[in-house]
Amino acid sequence: MQPFKVVIPARYGSSRLPGKPLLEIAGKTMVRRVYENALTSGAEEVIVAADDPRIVAEIERFDGNAMLTSTAHRSGTDRIAEVAETRGWSDDTVIVNLQGDEPGIGAELIRKVASALHANPDAGIATMATPIHTAEDLFNPNVVKVVCNESRMALYFSRAPIPWNRDVFCTNFSENTEIGSTHSYLRHLGLYAYRAGALLDISRATPSAPELLESLEQLRAMSMGIQIHVTTINKAPGHGVDTAADLARVEEAFLSEQ
Repeated sequence: MQPFKVVIPARYGSSRLPGKPLLEIAGKTMVRRVYENALTSGAEEVIVAADDPRIVAEIERFDGNAMLTSTAHRSGTDRIAEVAETRGWSDDTVIVNLQGDEPGIGAELIRKVASALHANPDAGIATMATPIHTAEDLFNPNVVKVVCNESRMALYFSRAPIPWNRDVFCTNFSENTEIGSTHSYLRHLGLYAYRAGALLDISRATPSAPELLESLEQLRAMSMGIQIHVTTINKAPGHGVDTAADLARVEEAFLSEQ
């Protein structure tokens, strides 16, 4: 396997779940579970990019690697870019962005997204998607959709249902409609691998108009002409954690596996 690094952006000040990285899931903090998943992926280096000393202290408590980053960052991407710049990583270094609230993403997917970027030298970013099967998901603005070309490079990401199926959506359908196999609608999964050079360029660039309209940061990269490779997987990983209900559901899943 070709080398890659994993950086885990972890923000203490979540509005919906304060102190989220340090909340426990089946006896371990969430950030520790994410870190341990990254360690098993074969990454040459794993770093937590934290916005709060309490997160750094938790990582160092079990001899992990963490870096305190600026509290002014607008996104996890900016936090990872600070790590890449501070460490002086070369432009072609492959960095997997593993969100600190995604304890369900395991080593296999981390390796897969890193390998996809290595295998596609024209891409500056690699990411993942999974098929959408119902109109309920397709029309849900919280489910981000992606359309790709034949080379599996992204053409566009949107919160809207894309591509628009005129013959179906302009006639009879409901949220319970099965999408069927006439077209493979894809749900974007927020797991990324970046080349360090592309990552730094994105972080320094001004947000694009489509990015601001859709509230999707990857559209900035596309507006800059950076290609994004998309790997499709059949089954989505476990839920991320945004709310207390998510935390309870994720903990139940971990306990059921023990």
